[in-house]
Amino acid sequence: MRNRLSKAPLGCTLAITCGAFVASAQPAPAPLAIPNPSYVSIPLEITVNRPAAEVWKRVGKYCDIGEWLQVPCTITSGKDGEFGAVRSIGNEILVGKTELSYTYTQPVREGRPYNLYHGTLEARPLTATTCKLVYTLLYDNSMLADDAARERDKAQRTAQFTRALENMKILAEGGTLPPPPARGGKKGAPKQ
Repeated sequence: MRNRLSKAPLGCTLAITCGAFVASAQPAPAPLAIPNPSYVSIPLEITVNRPAAEVWKRVGKYCDIGEWLQVPCTITSGKDGEFGAVRSIGNEILVGKTELSYTYTQPVREGRPYNLYHGTLEARPLTATTCKLVYTLLYDNSMLADDAARERDKAQRTAQFTRALENMKILAEGGTLPPPPARGGKKGAPKQ
């Protein structure tokens, strides 16, 4: 028994030494493309007077965004609702989904810093007859000029997606959308 216990410290020392060697043998990660990112999240939600499954069936298909954001949407690659599907709005790629949610990202664009833009839409059951639509955006706003520009950008995105949630609620509860607001500049994709 004594012989086995006297080998234990040697085994522990060997394991620690090997672990330290493996850790030090790994190359240092490459520098970040954006050295000082500033990640912003915008969580939005609205209560809908319909069961979550019904709401999701009405507004949760990947290209349903076209109806509730009131812009054209087509699937340009893959199949609606399948991982890797790409929709025309922002060339957004479906990267995650559950029965009542999906997550998308926008691709890296030539000549523009990547802002890690992601969005998640979820129908979360509250009761047997109500749910909450939750829309969360996450992105890096460090490439904007200053705090005032960052605040304007966040306010614009908040307003745009609050209106989108209100439109989803109207559609899910059986209503008809009001005409889209007048748009200045180019039409189409939400700003990356």
